[in-house]
Amino acid sequence: MKQLSRARITATAALSLTAALALSACGGASQAGTGTASAGGSSATCPNGEIKFGIEPYEAPDKLIPAYNVLADALSKKLNCPVKVQVVDDYAAEVLAMRNGKLDLGEFGPLGFVFASQQAGAEPLASFATADKKLSSYKAGIWVPKDSPLKSIGDLKGKTLALGSNGSTSGDALPRYALQKAGIAEKDVKLDYAGGHPEALLALKNGKVDAAEINTQTLATATKEGTFKASDFRQIWASDPIPNDPITVRKDADPAFKKAVAEVLLQLDTKDVEKVGAFLDVTPPGPMVAVTKDDYQPLFDLAAALNLTEKNL
Repeated sequence: MKQLSRARITATAALSLTAALALSACGGASQAGTGTASAGGSSATCPNGEIKFGIEPYEAPDKLIPAYNVLADALSKKLNCPVKVQVVDDYAAEVLAMRNGKLDLGEFGPLGFVFASQQAGAEPLASFATADKKLSSYKAGIWVPKDSPLKSIGDLKGKTLALGSNGSTSGDALPRYALQKAGIAEKDVKLDYAGGHPEALLALKNGKVDAAEINTQTLATATKEGTFKASDFRQIWASDPIPNDPITVRKDADPAFKKAVAEVLLQLDTKDVEKVGAFLDVTPPGPMVAVTKDDYQPLFDLAAALNLTEKNL
């Protein structure tokens, strides 16, 4: 996967700039107000008087923050500590923020968690479940206009494919892996990083690309909002199910804090997490369930197969 690494040199070079501008206190990230609970000084459940909760930028911050504020308020009340939601600038920024101790909790995409685990020691606590209390999942996909001559991923040679963001599980690694397995060299496809899942969808809608990655999460949100009509397009590839995002805690957190947060996450009502679940294509929504590193082993295997490191974020 030497071509894969070369294609991401820009992301690697930008990492230091991201650290300097976005992460000294997660500055440059979109921030929500703190939760409703009052901090009574530092305690086992309230390190440094507040809990900093980082969120990956898989949707526009103005959409994510209201949903995550509901979850944060529920955590605040149960832990008696303000929870500050911060939508970071990119996937690499969130990993670096946790590694530098700027985040207490972080929700990572599945592939982002691989690097957060390896580089920041992020420990998974819980993820989003369906009503039957099973870990939810989603799928990556590649779509084309309904009248496109493209019938399969093997037809993408010489065409333009819109991807989401560097380091995205469904918007980067899995489509690239699918191209590799189809025997298509990356140099034979024009890969257009649109800047996010919604942006990739928009590029397809506006006719700027021949095909685009659209995962089931983005598809569900756009369909609900009326901004995407699936009948106008066709799906030519879909991945296997991907386990949904884990909420993690940094490795050097107080063990009492880790235990308290894990217990509270599992005690949250469905109403506390269903707004976030709606963005993650959790249907029908349920409570959160405990997860371990083993639940994400296929993503560790994927990273190994593609020779990916955190530099590829």
